[in-house]
Amino acid sequence: MYNITPFPIQYGGAYQTGFDRVELMRIMDLYGRMVAAGHWRDYAIDLHREAAIFSAFRRATERPEYRIEKRPELRHRQGMWALIGEAGAVLKRGQDLASILAPIERKLLKLVEK
Repeated sequence: MYNITPFPIQYGGAYQTGFDRVELMRIMDLYGRMVAAGHWRDYAIDLHREAAIFSAFRRATERPEYRIEKRPELRHRQGMWALIGEAGAVLKRGQDLASILAPIERKLLKLVEK
């Protein structure tokens, strides 16, 4: 009667890239703290075959202030995690999500101290 599509969705032999529960909890925890500090107001999650992207916005009508990208195909080269700034420049790249989120957490500490 109902057609249930399992997650992740398979497109032509390639699976959709996504965040696992621990990764998403870590990202959403940081997002919640930035919202509480009054800095971020909106977010978006894009799931594609080659990348999963979390974008954080100061306002919904602007470009994202930060994009956190997970690209598993780069895990053996540059690292599968990347922190990309508002202008599109790669600010940090690595294997560990915690090290990628560190610059944003330092910024949060400065916001809270003010």
